Amino acid sequence: MDAIDRAIIGELQRDGRLTNVELAQRVGLTTGPCLRRVQRLEADGVISGYRAVIDPVAVGRSFEVLMDLSLETQEAETVERFERTLTEAEEVVELRRLFGSPDYFVRAAVADLIAYENFLSQHVMTIPGFKNVTSHFTMKALKTP
Repeated sequence: MDAIDRAIIGELQRDGRLTNVELAQRVGLTTGPCLRRVQRLEADGVISGYRAVIDPVAVGRSFEVLMDLSLETQEAETVERFERTLTEAEEVVELRRLFGSPDYFVRAAVADLIAYENFLSQHVMTIPGFKNVTSHFTMKALKTP
């Protein structure tokens, strides 16, 4: 990967909807070589996809909670069930298994505090093997993925 590949990646991270013509102009290439580089970056798995960034207010998910979750046991069946359940939950926008304690970091997005309490008590806390949770409420998002 060279400086031009990095420039292509940077431009696409800022705006994934750039046309090949616009992208080529921004990184100083003609359209043919630019397209081939993008296709190679995609084929190599460097660019793994494109997505739309959605305004959480517009879709009723502006209340974001960061959660530290722990399990009672690390048995494979418990871990697999827990991860599957949280991965499938629409409220979960990010899920990470961690080394050490806590076992998981979860970023959940819901409508409001009542919706969060419902998600926590009726979904998370009912998963077999769940031990405890520490919830952190976001005051202000300064930089997001």
